Amino acid sequence: MKDFALPPDLPVPADDGAADHLTGMQIPRLELPTTDGFGVDLAEAAQRLLVVFVYPRTGRPGQPLPPGWDDIPGARGCTPQACAYRDQHAELAALGARVLGLSSQTTAYQAEAAERLGLPYPLASDPVFAVAEALDLPTFEVEEIGRLYKRLTFVARAGVIEHVIYPVFPPGSDAEEVVRWLSRHE
Repeated sequence: MKDFALPPDLPVPADDGAADHLTGMQIPRLELPTTDGFGVDLAEAAQRLLVVFVYPRTGRPGQPLPPGWDDIPGARGCTPQACAYRDQHAELAALGARVLGLSSQTTAYQAEAAERLGLPYPLASDPVFAVAEALDLPTFEVEEIGRLYKRLTFVARAGVIEHVIYPVFPPGSDAEEVVRWLSRHE
């Protein structure tokens, strides 16, 4: 994964309390398009064990990052995070978890990333921030892009969020943390 190495001096995101309310929340019925073409109803998927990692946006090779991207705490690292879940996927599946990535990028944009990175799980697209509104998820604004999700991960089962990781830093550390948490909470 050295192609996805992060700069060593990225600013660390602070826990601003924006996800404190999530543990114990009911997952709402929201249908989202996914890169596997099947779509997902979050409430239905969360009846079983569901791991959702939420991220700002993936980049593409050869395309420049938005100006100042590396200066925004928690913005950089979506590809390493997606790859960490790819690399932990078999272990997560063995624990009974379904993995879903979520961002505001279009399904077509995400489909390219899913194929290029060899992701064995789908990415969901939420360009209207329906999940952010329903769960009051943290977002941020970038001048040339607009509104984006802040990076966080949640684990849901029986329709309820049981565990939240926020902020996620370094990006990709949450996949292994979820495996450890699930191993202790089967």
